[in-house]
Formats: sequence, C-alpha cells, structure tokens
Amino acid sequence: MDIRIKVVKTHRDLRRFIYLPQKIHSSYSNWLPPVYIDEWKFFNRKKNHSFNSCDTVMALAYRDNKVVGRIMGIIHNKYNELHNERNARFGYFDCYNDPEASHALISFIENWAEDLGMEKLVGPYGFSDKDIQGLLVEGFEHMPILDSACNPSYVVDLLMKEGFIKEVDCMTYRFSLTENLPDLYYRILQRTNHRKEYIVLEFTTKKELKPYIVPVLQLVNETFDELYGFVPMTSIEIQEFADRYLPVIDPRFVKLVEKNNKVIGFLVAIPNLTPGIQKSKGHLFPFGIFQILKAARRSKQLDLMLGAVKREVQGLGLEVAMGLRLVESARLAGFEFMEVHLILETNRKMRAEMERLNLPVHKRFRVFQKSLQ
Repeated sequence: MDIRIKVVKTHRDLRRFIYLPQKIHSSYSNWLPPVYIDEWKFFNRKKNHSFNSCDTVMALAYRDNKVVGRIMGIIHNKYNELHNERNARFGYFDCYNDPEASHALISFIENWAEDLGMEKLVGPYGFSDKDIQGLLVEGFEHMPILDSACNPSYVVDLLMKEGFIKEVDCMTYRFSLTENLPDLYYRILQRTNHRKEYIVLEFTTKKELKPYIVPVLQLVNETFDELYGFVPMTSIEIQEFADRYLPVIDPRFVKLVEKNNKVIGFLVAIPNLTPGIQKSKGHLFPFGIFQILKAARRSKQLDLMLGAVKREVQGLGLEVAMGLRLVESARLAGFEFMEVHLILETNRKMRAEMERLNLPVHKRFRVFQKSLQ
C-alpha cells in the first residue's frame, strides 16, 4: 500500500500524534514514555508560547488507514534571524522500521521547508535546546534519562538513508559517587571558600527555592546564548518552564551561588525517574504519580540536568564549590551514581571537566543535517 501523509489538524489527529510512539516502541525495553500531561501542554498552541515565534507543521503517515509514523517541522524565525540562517528543523520523528514511511515523512518536511524558502534541514530538534534533541547513536544499552532521546538504532539508519549527515553531537557522562574525587577539586574549594563575597545557597523546601527559579532561568538566558540551538526565553516561556519542572525538583539537589544578593551560578539535579515513568506508562493519574515518586525515593542515580555560572566569574572555582556540595548531598541521600545531562561536543569547558575525571562518554546523541538545495 502507498503511504499517505496527513497534516495534524483535529483533536483526534493530535491524539494519534501524541500516543503513536508508545505503540511503535512498546516492545523496546529502553523506551521512556513522555509524561502525557506535559505532552498535551507542549503541543497546544495556546499553552506553549514557543509556537508564537515559529512556523510549524505536524504530520502523520498512514499505510492502509493505519498510522505508521509522525513528524513535526519547525522554522524558528527568531533563531534564524539571530544567526542569519535559513534553517528548518524536524523533530518528534517516530515510525516503524519502514523505509517507505520514513521517506514519505522526511520528503513532506523537506518540501514544506523548501516552499517557505529554507536552505537546510536539521534535527531531530525542538523549539530549543531544552527540548529533546538528536538521536541516540551510542549507548543503546544504558537506561534513558528524562528529556533525552531513547530511540532504537533503526531510526538512525532510516534517517541516514535519506541523505542526512552529522551536524553536531551531544554526550552524557556517568560517574560513581562512591569513589573519591581528585584532590585538585578540594584545593580549588579551599581557595573559593576564602572569597567571602560568594555565598553558596542550599535548600530543604520548595518554598525556600521558589523565589530563585526565575533568576536561575534568567541566568540561563545570559550564559547559554553561544550554545547551538539556544534561543533566549521570553518572560512567559520562563514561567512555563518553571511551572513544568518545579514539581519534580528536589530542593536538596539544587545549589546556587549568590554575590550581592544576585544569583551568579547554579546546579540542578533530580533523582532518576525513569523506572517510575516507565511503570506508569507516562500517565500521572490515577496511580502513576505514586509510582514516579516511589521510583524517585528508591533511585540510586542522580541526574544533573542543568547548570550555569555567570560568564565574568567563570574559572573562579564556583562550579567546583557547587559540584562538591551536590556530591555531598547525593551521598548523604544514598545515591551511588550521577549522570550529567547532554553536553555539546563544542562545550569544551564542560568536556574538560569530564575528562579531568577520566570519564568515558556514556551516551552519544547526534543532530543531523541535510542541504535542501
């Protein structure tokens, strides 16, 4: 049967788009479903303000009236203007191991992008680097973590058959919390402790933490501007991001540095939630939330999700001061491992820290690109 492409227009179409991956990957043990209450908000144009600065299209592939694939196209006009580019993005690409379906979906997005004057297609990528980016290309055997790709290997093969090549890689690193850290870190910490103008803040309740969420995300805007794919968040997007992640944050694993009552650095880690989300199949209600909370309490792995230090105070050891406090809190809570969330291969400072610990790459993710000319 021929493949038919249908643009998502109705609520029924969107439901099929959102829930298709769980059908495709139901037998893939390392697939991590999304939290569906978040998915419905993310793909809602009225609730996700990222749609306001982008041209978008979502499409489904049908074979004999059965949905066999999905894809989303994004043209981030603000990002293109800032970087003098004419790039389109594709994301949320899922299909069975079906080269015809894959070809039809990719061709649809290519034609859509070309019609809007774009010169290059990159992805998988969402509205920003805070969305799931790239495809897993190494480390398929390892447990996935929140907000990272967990595709089976055939998806990479399907994409490469369409002529895509590497754009940029991101990596995660994992290390044991039971092993001693290099003495160098403690010497750096001693020097940092003598700088009385810098104060490391720690928290025990979300009430204490809540006033700092917006300043932290404003610091993200200041410090992430040179990273691939990053677009500064608007005040509305900052609030949306805060509302989305505050419920899963454990205050014990948030470390901030202040100078003159202003946030100049932060680290945010969360207990690994993967087993709980897998068991709940991505549904919070009626019992999923309890399965996720139970998994968080039992987890032996802490996932470092986000961190930044104001540019003018980088290199003073503030990262080390927060990192050692985080390691100490993790050990006290009984965690045995920490996985560092996606680090761009172009982020040499962060990669140097991982190499200083002699850590091998745990997982590798790849964003692909293809010229449309």
